[in-house]
Order: sequence, then C-alpha cells, then structure tokens
Amino acid sequence: MTWLITGGAGYIGAHVVRAMTEAGERAVVYDDLSTGIAERVPAEVPLVVGSTLDGELLRRTLAEHPVAGVVHLAAKKQVGESVEAPLLYYRENVEGLRVLLEAVTAAGVPSFVFSSSAAVYGMPDLDLVTEETPCVPMSPYGETKLAGEWLVRATARATGLSAACLRYFNVAGAAAPELADVGVSNLIPMVFEKLTENAPPRIFGDDYPTPDGTCVRDYIHVADLAEAHVAAARALQASPGADLTLNIGRGEGVSVREMINRINAVTGYGTPPAVTPRRPGDPARVVASADRIAGELGWTAKRDVEDMITSAWEGWVRRYPGAARG
Repeated sequence: MTWLITGGAGYIGAHVVRAMTEAGERAVVYDDLSTGIAERVPAEVPLVVGSTLDGELLRRTLAEHPVAGVVHLAAKKQVGESVEAPLLYYRENVEGLRVLLEAVTAAGVPSFVFSSSAAVYGMPDLDLVTEETPCVPMSPYGETKLAGEWLVRATARATGLSAACLRYFNVAGAAAPELADVGVSNLIPMVFEKLTENAPPRIFGDDYPTPDGTCVRDYIHVADLAEAHVAAARALQASPGADLTLNIGRGEGVSVREMINRINAVTGYGTPPAVTPRRPGDPARVVASADRIAGELGWTAKRDVEDMITSAWEGWVRRYPGAARG
C-alpha cells in the first residue's frame, strides 16, 4: 500500500516515512520544503515539492501514484508565531487541509491520518488528559488543529473516509542523527543552541501553578510517535469507516526546569537557566493519558526522556561538531 505523507521532509515527517517503509509500506512525500529538508527523504521515495494549498498539484500527485492512504503532517506549528500571525496559521493549517481533503475524497482515497496536537486541550486542570477532556485551545495554533479535527471528522462522516486524529504531546529525540530536529522552536534543541553559544538556557516563566513553577509537559520520542502512525495506518486499513481520536504521549510529566537539568547532565555543560517572561499561549501542565491508544492499537511508548536527550544531542553534535564537551 502506498501512503502519501505531507510534510514528509520535516523532522517528524521524515521519521514517519522511515517507520512506514521499514514496516513494508510504500511512501510518497509531498512537502513545500519551507522547513523540510529534501535530503531527509530516502532516494527510493518519490518527493513532490508543493503546497497543500495547490489543489491541482495534489490531484495530479494522487493520480500519478497508487495512493491508498494519506498521513497529513504539513502545517505551521509554533504557538508564539501563531499568536502573532493567526491569518497565516488558519490559511496554512485549515485551508490547506480543506484543499487536501477535497483532492483526497475526489480521488477516492480511503484512509486519512491527521497530525493533531495536545494544543487542542488548552490548559486542562487535570493530572492526565484523556481524549474526552474538553478542548479549549489557548492559541491560534491549537485552534487550527481543533478545527482540522472537526473538518476531518465531518468529511469522514459525509464520505465514508476512514480517519484517525493523532494528538501529539511534546515530540523529541531522533531515530538517527541525520534525522534530528534542526529547528530551535522545541525545548531540547532550543536549550542545545543556548548551551553551545555559552549562553544560559531560557525558562519562559517560573510562576506557573506547578511544583517548581515551570511548565510541565509530556515528552514523547519521535521514533515512538512514528511507530504510532504505522499502527494507526494499519488500523484504518483493517477497519473501513474507522473513526479514531488518540493521544500520543507517555503519561509522565517533566517540568522545563527538570528537563534543562537533565540536558545539562547529558551534554556535560551544567549551565544554569535564566528566567524570562512567559510566552503567550503556554499552558501550565499538559500530560497525556495514553490508555486508549494502548487498548485500541496495542501501542505504547518504549523510549524514555534520557533516550530523547541523548539521541537529540548526537544529532546536534553531528551538525555542530564543536558543541561536544570532553
């Protein structure tokens, strides 16, 4: 079976492509390369360069390849940027999805996996967030992901499309150094950047209602996340008309301060953090309940926080050899 993977040259997308092909599935990558890197796409995997807003190119791509399922990861994803540029986020994340779904349903593609986010929940006052937790997003980014879920489900009801909405928690780590996150919008590479500049890592606010005052998050290894996509894709293949909404996390909260301390220990830097003002749209605590995905797909995370930091650091040092200590 061939899966079209939008955003497949990105950090998460490249891992999904690798997991899919290692599981015996065929893949076609569709990416505008605005943040993706073409070299991440294996030589044997076709790469179509284009935007999800380009309906004609999407229709042509679906016609030229025997696509039987789509994994949609292409999206803008920075919370702070979404607050400053909401129109950009709604255009790329919602209108881009609408155009894609229009092409998918016209082509008769039966399965669709949507990359959603824990940002749909906002700031729930709960120890563990379940899929039934009310969705009250705090940023335009989270709003676009929730609107995307609505659009996917409505399309599935109207057309019989099998669909899965996967709510990612905080993704980190790398399956291989060459696939590591090269951006600095996520916490771990953001800390790496500061350490290797001999600057203190930043904590955005330390006055949250959490044990140490810093935000608490559920971190998931990107290789585990990619394997969850394979499980979801195969569940859709096996159950036509399936409608899945699933958290992807570990069920373990780690504070920003604790994560920085662990990063310092792994890298050997030991640089204390500096506290700066809160960022808009950041909730205090968001930690997943992963019971549903374990029960429905038989998937559980295998890798821990140390695996995430260590593998991410290997990728960072590969890109910046001078960053290594000792």
